[in-house]
Amino acid sequence: QVQLVESGGGLVQAGGSLRLSCAASGRTFSSYAMGWFRQAPGKERDFVAAISRSGGRIGYADSVKGRFTISRDNAKNTVYVQMNSLKPEDTAVYYCAADEFRSYGGSWSANYDYWGQGTQVTVSS
Repeated sequence: QVQLVESGGGLVQAGGSLRLSCAASGRTFSSYAMGWFRQAPGKERDFVAAISRSGGRIGYADSVKGRFTISRDNAKNTVYVQMNSLKPEDTAVYYCAADEFRSYGGSWSANYDYWGQGTQVTVSS
């Protein structure tokens, strides 16, 4: 098993930046594909970005492509998402997730086996 703890959320003005971190503990971090998802009030949880076990394959939702960058540091057991040019519609609780069975988890939330508790990101206009 792996435990995931997100951090780095907060309140930021439109156009600003935030970097979210997700620290993992437990089983070897490099054996998990990782993803970021978000959920706005009253909406379903949506895919944001995913990264393979080695970091060699990356994918983004169209809504964040060109603004967000996912990365991982397997030596630090941490996955990140750098969020630039933030918009009010990016406001949501952001979750990291781990897929223990696939080298790349992709955009389907059902592929992920472990989830963090989430961190709130609020973008003001």
